[in-house]
Amino acid sequence: MSVVRLRQAAKESVSGLPREFWWLWTSTLVNRLGGFVATFLAMYLTVDRGYSAMFAGLVGALHGLGGAVSAVVAGVLTDRLGRRPTLLVSQLSTAVTVAVLGFVQNPVAIAVVACLVGMTSNASRPAVQAMIADIVAPGDRVRAFALNYWAINLGFAVSAAAAGLIARHGYLTLFLADAGMTLLCAVIVFGKVPESRPERERAAEGVVADAPEREVGLGTVLRDGRFMAVVALSFLVATLIQQAFVALPVAMGADGLSSTDFGVAIATNGVLIVAVQIPVTRFLEHRDPAPLLTVSALLTGAGFGLTAFAGSVGMYALAVMVWTVGEIINSPTQMGLVARLSPTHGRGRYQGMYTLSWSLASLIAPLAGGAVMDRFGADALWAASAVVGLVAAGGTWRWGAPCGAGLRPGRSGVEWVWVRLQMRLRLVGLVPPRVVACPWWGRAPRNGAGGRLQWGR
Repeated sequence: MSVVRLRQAAKESVSGLPREFWWLWTSTLVNRLGGFVATFLAMYLTVDRGYSAMFAGLVGALHGLGGAVSAVVAGVLTDRLGRRPTLLVSQLSTAVTVAVLGFVQNPVAIAVVACLVGMTSNASRPAVQAMIADIVAPGDRVRAFALNYWAINLGFAVSAAAAGLIARHGYLTLFLADAGMTLLCAVIVFGKVPESRPERERAAEGVVADAPEREVGLGTVLRDGRFMAVVALSFLVATLIQQAFVALPVAMGADGLSSTDFGVAIATNGVLIVAVQIPVTRFLEHRDPAPLLTVSALLTGAGFGLTAFAGSVGMYALAVMVWTVGEIINSPTQMGLVARLSPTHGRGRYQGMYTLSWSLASLIAPLAGGAVMDRFGADALWAASAVVGLVAAGGTWRWGAPCGAGLRPGRSGVEWVWVRLQMRLRLVGLVPPRVVACPWWGRAPRNGAGGRLQWGR
């Protein structure tokens, strides 16, 4: 009976999604199967080229800087040009820049091209996420984002294992293989994935549209308080997860563990995501995101905090497992929430701003983590990581609407806390007496007839 249940669960996890999504999913998997360069760039620079660790860190920072810039630019292009053109331009330019990076010799040229690789490769993320939001029904988006995230990690796990074998034939083979797989990804998108950008409804001749959607610019995104709260909380969690790729291997090396030991520990992340992401998503979808993201932040902070007590491969792997569970909960829930908060014709800009939170984290987290470790030691960094996780969880629970926008009245306890807080603020004159505004979710409490707080639009 357990086999029957597993089959039924698998069928329910993948059924009901449009064919266009599965072609987009396939292109994502192909792209990640060839994602060799980003994983082994530091090793290529230090081992094959003989550059210092400082130079490798600088190149990595420039790679992240390029990604941060392209997150916003690509979000705008996704809305203006369309999802498909932006995605194709990103993939084709990534293939070219990755191939060029394998041939350049001058250190300045390497740094410049690495920045371009970060810029072109990250430009696809807003387009892919906006396209998923376009073609998948709202009730299925969390599941769709989870499946896409699962493909990313499956591709990463396979490419990381294959890259070591391919590198034996020279790192240039890695660069060319990466470029070739990216081109294949572009071919799939060109042949099978149609444009999904919603067209603005035009009023019939002589008829004025009832409520035309206002234009969405970057200023609109920045003024959207509830969404920018999502971005800020996402940045906090992302800074924790990014420590796994710089601070964690450094700490393990300081404990006398080898790069192989680090590979075993960090492989726990990919294996666990591939193993449980899909069944866990069946539990996550259709649930209020507020408590889910709160628990996610707590687990992520606790996992990195637990690293302070690790001294063996087993303990490090256990810590990785804890924060990986937080990552598994966070990713589809957060991306589904971003799609939910984004206006139809501004999804590219909103997804670009959300992507920026991760790009900035990939740029800032290694620098901040290294500075803390050099000045105060690794234990101080892991203790600070636990505090950041608590802050992110408290911010999520306290303000609630980054995780509860549009929920039904009374569904979330956070909404009740917010209303009670604003009632107290009214008593001391800090909130106008006529309206108790709640910018964090779709339905706001307001002062109705008789002075009672009533729910309305």
